[in-house]
Amino acid sequence: MTENTVGLPKAWRNGWYAFARPCQSPNFGPRPPLTAIDLVVLHSISLPPGQFGGNCVQQLFTNQLDWNAHPYFKQIEGLQVSAHFFIQRGGELWQFVSCDDRAWHAGRSYFAGRDNCNDFSIGIELEGLEGGNFEPAQYETLAALVPALALHYPVRHIAGHEHIAPGRKADPGPGLDWAFLQRCTGLDARCFPDGK
Repeated sequence: MTENTVGLPKAWRNGWYAFARPCQSPNFGPRPPLTAIDLVVLHSISLPPGQFGGNCVQQLFTNQLDWNAHPYFKQIEGLQVSAHFFIQRGGELWQFVSCDDRAWHAGRSYFAGRDNCNDFSIGIELEGLEGGNFEPAQYETLAALVPALALHYPVRHIAGHEHIAPGRKADPGPGLDWAFLQRCTGLDARCFPDGK
C-alpha cells in the first residue's frame, strides 16, 4: 500500500522549506561551486537580549531594525547578518535565506579542517539567551527540521556556534540539551558534539 501524497506540498523548493514562514533577507550570497552542505549550526538570539517575542530578530535579518528603538541596538547598529532559520519560543519557524545559498550567521569560523563555515553550513537561530534553556516547542520544531535537512542535504554534523568559533562565541551554550536533541531527531550520535 502506498502513501497518498496528493495535495501535500513538496517539502523543498529551491532551498525553501515549505513548513517555514518565509521572510527573505537581503543578507546572503552564493556558496562556492560544488560545496557539500554538510553542517548545521545552532545559535541563540534574542533582541533586546532576554526579551522574547516581537519581531526584532526578523527586522535585524531583513535590515529593517530601528537602531534607536532600544539602547542595546546602538551596539549592533549597521550589522548585516542572517540565518537560514529562526525558531521562536513557541516553536514558530521562519526562513530568511534559501538553504541553497550562503547565509551570514557563522562569521569567522572553523570546523573539521575547514574555515568559513558559512560556505558549507545551514544556520538555525533559536530564540533564547546564551546559556539559557530552550522550550519544548523549540525542540519539537528542531526535531522535524533537522531530519528534513538531513534528507535533502548531505548533513553529517550538527554543532553550536560555540563549537565552530570557540573563544569568540559561546552560544547556544549549556542550556541546549544535545543528548535530548539527538534522541528527538533520531540521527546518529556521531553527528553531534561529543558524539561517540
